[in-house]
Amino acid sequence: MNRLRWLLLTILLLVPSVLLGRMQVTRAQDGAGDYHLFLPLTFPAPASCAATGATYVGLTVNPPPTDRPAAQHADLNLALRGYRPVAGVADYIWIGGPTDDKAPQLTTLFQPPRRPGIIGLWQVYGWNWEQNHRGDPITTPAVTLMGLDAAAGEALHLPASGYDMGQGYQALVLYAEPHRITLKYTREDNVIWGYALHLENICVDPNLLALYRSMDAQGRSRLPALTPNQPFARTLSTPPGIAIRDNGSFMDPRSRKDWWR
Repeated sequence: MNRLRWLLLTILLLVPSVLLGRMQVTRAQDGAGDYHLFLPLTFPAPASCAATGATYVGLTVNPPPTDRPAAQHADLNLALRGYRPVAGVADYIWIGGPTDDKAPQLTTLFQPPRRPGIIGLWQVYGWNWEQNHRGDPITTPAVTLMGLDAAAGEALHLPASGYDMGQGYQALVLYAEPHRITLKYTREDNVIWGYALHLENICVDPNLLALYRSMDAQGRSRLPALTPNQPFARTLSTPPGIAIRDNGSFMDPRSRKDWWR
């Protein structure tokens, strides 16, 4: 069953978004006359996303706002980068080095907390900021996004951390669309400092999505904020994907001692 779900998710990841959304074609800036075709990854939408029952509010963001529209920012909208399947150990692994005891614990993405089975591994693509286009896949670490075994319709909660932005809030919503979200554990409108999470193939709470769109349109001086363990989305019939970053760098999401204690 796990193999079948992994195959289904992989197929969905490779479906050209020209069937589901819009293409973006940009000319290379190297003078060679080449063109780059970007096909942002999208997922088929259910008829509607069920609300989680949570209430959402905004929190003041430390200036300045992001330097371009969030949907066009490759650090906020993971669809611009995309990702490719990669072979590897589909299990939680031990990685040496120091450990931040305050790091977000992804076990609390689910309630009650658990380490779900891993269904599929991917490498996120890098980004060429000078020419503003997708680069080569990130290969260090070898895995930068993974799929999680979860039942359809499960509520997803903000993973609890040891960091607090004030008033009990721990993360901002830096980007949201119906099937993906980017969360950040500081008040800055970027992923340069602190931890950030990208979640793919999920059903974002429609109330949270509406609040994000309103605050984004108003200039992003405030963005939706979440408290630890607060629900923000539900799972779809295919596994959700998760990536974690520390000070901008993509980390291995399988690390047991860091994210899954």
